Amino acid sequence: MTYRQQDDGSARRSGPPEEGTAGVGTVLPGATIALTPSAAVLARPSTADITPLRRTPLERPAEGPLNILTTMGLVERYVTDWAGPEALVRGINVKLGLPAQTGETLVLTGTVVSREGEEFTVRVLGAVGLGEHVSGTVRLAFPDH
Repeated sequence: MTYRQQDDGSARRSGPPEEGTAGVGTVLPGATIALTPSAAVLARPSTADITPLRRTPLERPAEGPLNILTTMGLVERYVTDWAGPEALVRGINVKLGLPAQTGETLVLTGTVVSREGEEFTVRVLGAVGLGEHVSGTVRLAFPDH
């Protein structure tokens, strides 16, 4: 899962959105993630996915869909890369759609849909070649903001 910045370099931030610049309707820069077989194999132990049908890279490239924990991690990383290191994730809620298979590309997009005081809610959509893989929201806060 190679994470690439967009051409304008805005996919990663060094701090929270500037005061007053991240309101409802703010669109996050898109992110393109290559779902490589080796990265899928590396993600499985960290999510306790030990399904015996999956192969190691030495036997055969990984096949099959990403599990929900890997997808949630990618969604959270996408939003926190935009928000910066000062952001605190308060909640994440995702719904899986079509499977994301290794070898495909996942494209994530996001929009700030609400802001209440220090807390933002970002709606995230993720699509693969066949259509929508994931949709959901990430709630985050900037306590000193």
